[in-house]
Amino acid sequence: MNEKQSRTVQIKAEPDPITIDMPRTAVIVVDMQNAFVKKGGYFDLAGYDLSATERIIEPCRKVTAAARNGGARVIYLQMGFSPDLSDKGPPDSPVNSKSKGLRFINSHPELKDKFYFYGAWGAEIIEELAPRRGDIVVRKQRYDGFIGTNLDIVLRTHHVRNLVFVGTATNVCVESTLRHAFFLDYFSVLVSDAVCQAGSAVTQQATILNVQSHFGWVTTSEEFVKGIELGHQ
Repeated sequence: MNEKQSRTVQIKAEPDPITIDMPRTAVIVVDMQNAFVKKGGYFDLAGYDLSATERIIEPCRKVTAAARNGGARVIYLQMGFSPDLSDKGPPDSPVNSKSKGLRFINSHPELKDKFYFYGAWGAEIIEELAPRRGDIVVRKQRYDGFIGTNLDIVLRTHHVRNLVFVGTATNVCVESTLRHAFFLDYFSVLVSDAVCQAGSAVTQQATILNVQSHFGWVTTSEEFVKGIELGHQ
């Protein structure tokens, strides 16, 4: 790579700083969709507390904006199913027993627009983080963004080696995808104030500790933005 193609910045992180090449970096925005974040969406109607997810919208916005300005890719993972549920998996799949969403929509079919069916309001990326020109959206039906998708092909097509994770839920879709990324030899950074858990706050800290110890690096939105800004000076 020549100087124009390569632009490295150092991000303060735990357990130690990490140097990333911005053109070979992608921010992975996980499941920031109306169904999971907005009033009137599936999570809200099912009785989930949205306050934690609402708090990460602005950090997510700052990270994606800084990434675009720094020359990195922004890739959205979009959880969803076809309206006829033909892509949810076989009848004997454990997803039918463990997916609270599937059980919810089976008992409340009248709320299908609020659920994460592709083409419905619920599945759309929230307006505050709407994809821009040049961003990429990868649809998925499982917690892990690599399973059954073209995510790995997309990343390798753009020569990406560094992944920066934001979104929801820390302990479910974010961690599942980040772990798989490690096994595929990507360098992953978790932005701790731009992700939120599903369930107990203990799971948030558990994922952060797991990433620090075994699967990658942990930073904050402030440190990520600061690293990019310093790298431009």
